[in-house]
Amino acid sequence: MEIIRVTTQDQLQACFKVRFKVFVDEQQVPEHLEMDEKDESPQACHHFLIEDEGKPVAAARWYEYQPQTAKMQRVAVLKEYRGQSLGKQIILAMEQQAREENCTSSILDAQCQAEGFYNQLGYSVISTEPFYDAGILHVRMKKPL
Repeated sequence: MEIIRVTTQDQLQACFKVRFKVFVDEQQVPEHLEMDEKDESPQACHHFLIEDEGKPVAAARWYEYQPQTAKMQRVAVLKEYRGQSLGKQIILAMEQQAREENCTSSILDAQCQAEGFYNQLGYSVISTEPFYDAGILHVRMKKPL
């Protein structure tokens, strides 16, 4: 499997296929909430894609949320590929690029059911209580890079 730093519109469209399957189809997130201005082009955000023999199977993105703070978002792995450490691999790849871009910390809004996954990657909850995003309970988490 290959981790790709997205640079083309075709790669970006492949990311959207994964995200739509996971968030819109599986988790019932309204389609209009899934896409935003950071999806307008490969340059609008740092998008990542994992392919298995050319098939898009995982996607995620990050951007500089505040000076030297990366915000990880839209981490999605197709159901049939979960449990193979692809989520971990894509997070670590984004963290590496964030460090290259001089970020010293990373934050993310984790679905509560994924909190343990992010804990294992070194993230700690910083929100005082869970909050809803797209109808799903989340917590804000942070990690030093």
